[in-house]
Order: sequence, then C-alpha cells, then structure tokens
Amino acid sequence: MRITKHEHACLRLELEGRTMIIDPGGFTLPLDDLHGLVAVVITHEHGDHWTPEHLTRLRAAARDVPVYATAGVAAAGADVIVVSPGDTVTAGPFTVTFHGGTHNVIHESIPVVENVGVLVNDVFYYPGDSYQLPRHTDIRLLAAPVGAPWLKIGEAMDFVLAAKPHRAFATHDMTLSRIGLDMHRARLAWATEQNGGEFVALEPGESVEV
Repeated sequence: MRITKHEHACLRLELEGRTMIIDPGGFTLPLDDLHGLVAVVITHEHGDHWTPEHLTRLRAAARDVPVYATAGVAAAGADVIVVSPGDTVTAGPFTVTFHGGTHNVIHESIPVVENVGVLVNDVFYYPGDSYQLPRHTDIRLLAAPVGAPWLKIGEAMDFVLAAKPHRAFATHDMTLSRIGLDMHRARLAWATEQNGGEFVALEPGESVEV
C-alpha cells in the first residue's frame, strides 16, 4: 500500500489500482489523478479536514464514491455515510476500522467535537485530531500530527512513544513555519526511534510504502 502525503492533513492511499482519500481540507490544494477512487474518509467536521469544494471535485471523479465521516460532518450539510468508533467498512482493497471518539481539547471555550482515528488494513493508522490509539495493534506506519492549536509537542512525542510504530511520518503541519516543522519533526523522529522505528520526512506529494 502506497501512502502519499498532501498538504496539511490530507492523505492518499493506493492499493491494487484503487485509491482512498482521507481528510481533503481547506489547507489542501485541489487533488488530481483520482482514477480508481473507491472511498473518502473524513475524521471530523473542522474545515481544515474537509470542504464542500473538495467533495464536489472528488464526486466528479467518481460519482458514487462513498464518503465516510462523523455525524458532525453530516450535520454540517455533507452527504456522507456516518461512522463512529468501533465501526468497520470495506471499500475495494481497503478495510477501515474507526477508533477514538473525540477531538483533542483546544480550549475550554471551544466545544469538543467527535473525531475518529482511521486504521487501514491493520497496518496504517492516522488519528485525526487526537492522540487516541487502537488497542492491541502492531502499527506498521503511523501518520502523526505535528502542529495544531491543540498540540503540544511533548504530548505528540508521547503519542508516538505509545504507538511504537515501525515507521512514522508527520502530518497536520500547515500551521507551522519551516523552522518549526523541522524542529517538531526532529522530536517525533526521536520518539519513533526509541522503540526501534524509522521516521520518514515527507513533503506534500511524497509517498511511503507499507
């Protein structure tokens, strides 16, 4: 399975000629080359993780593609299949289980929304905007958030330490300067290496295999 990082939190998964898109949000450039699109997954309702414009373009590429998302995304007006933690869906060669349940706290004045972490084919995990992990899973590849209003780098490091991935890369990064991104990536690399893992620094458009 090939995972391509796009801007901010958007990810493209490709396997056996099929494609799945995760979190095509407001900081992500329009996506192209969408042959074989079989699913779209949105982890929560915030605009940096989905936009109506992205969904319109994705459905133009694959008219009947299922879009799996939380109830908050549906309440925002999107035509989606609502999923919750504990659910499992299959789309082409991808089996997706949903985990977690809540977005990490930004501030007590800001409502906490539902968020689902995404485990694909039992090998790739992306938590959305949370530090919640699936239980009893050997994570071969982790997409680890690296920059956000809700993120403290020490907590992000603890998340990677707890996940113990074989490989990891940083995502959710458009809120950081170049200097800040490099600094935070170095901290996640250290955390990955503590359990014998390898950290991969991916720029938008670059890919890794798992």
